[in-house]
Amino acid sequence: MTIYFYSTREQYGCFSNFSPHGFELDGLYWYTSEHYFQAQKFVGTPHVEQIRLVKQPKEAARMGRERTRPLRQDWKQVKDDIMRQAVLRKFETHADIREILISTGNVEIVENSPIDFYWGCGADGSGKNMLGIILMEVRDILRHR
Repeated sequence: MTIYFYSTREQYGCFSNFSPHGFELDGLYWYTSEHYFQAQKFVGTPHVEQIRLVKQPKEAARMGRERTRPLRQDWKQVKDDIMRQAVLRKFETHADIREILISTGNVEIVENSPIDFYWGCGADGSGKNMLGIILMEVRDILRHR
């Protein structure tokens, strides 16, 4: 069995970075893991606060993808660790969704994104599914605490 998730309105919607589960990280409050992730692309600039303060994760995602903003040099090297940190903190903060994640046992988790071949499985299923992999890593961390 495999758990596929994408929309926040689905059964496993809490696995989405758009799910409304805020947390504190780096001394600041973040509305969603998407806000945190996108803002980290511009660490040390005013763009971090601009992204942190928008209400909707969709808006944070759009801003993070704007190439008019100065993307940090080491982004490719650090993005997986930043995502892992955000996802872990989200599930550490919220007991309800932590239980949902742990309750999935050893089942494979896949972000069923038709457009993202890095974080998701992509339209044809050939994507890396890095978000799913990180969720499974976080599940293992939390299970062993």
